[in-house]
Amino acid sequence: MDNGASSYRRFLDGDESAFDEIMNELFDNLVFFINGHVNDFYAAEDIAINTFSDLIVHRGRYNFKVKLKTYLFMIGRCRALNYIKHRRTHAETELSEELSVEDESSIFEAVLKDERRRRIYSALEVLPSDMRTAVYLVYFEDMTYDDAAKVMKKNKKQVDNLLYRAKKELTVILGKDGEHLI
Repeated sequence: MDNGASSYRRFLDGDESAFDEIMNELFDNLVFFINGHVNDFYAAEDIAINTFSDLIVHRGRYNFKVKLKTYLFMIGRCRALNYIKHRRTHAETELSEELSVEDESSIFEAVLKDERRRRIYSALEVLPSDMRTAVYLVYFEDMTYDDAAKVMKKNKKQVDNLLYRAKKELTVILGKDGEHLI
């Protein structure tokens, strides 16, 4: 899929299953991205759902000039920032994830993977917001510098500079082992 544009065209032509394809491919990543801004998983899910509902309600807004993924992340970022502006203080609760593994080696691999992920995410939390967003979009979402720049409302050179500084800071935070984690 070309980040959803062809599926969205099919949806506009009346194929309802095409929207499910878009949701299946992009929803979880959008929720994770938004959660990085709002630090509230349930709010991030709500914002992501509202972002996708924009595609249904306002069918003419997406003009196919950028990738659908980029468009959704731009809308999601704006909605997340609006949420942050207007939210009141809430008590945050964390949910624990369960591992469904069968043998010892699978448990060990899952724990190791989870530990790496925790180290990376905790290191990312230390970074300034713009650096963290640039790293997430480019390295976790595989966006091009141009697409990340559009989402962040910056130019390509600014994104490049943010990533350069983020890599340097992550190397300091994570040590030499950090180079292999990212």
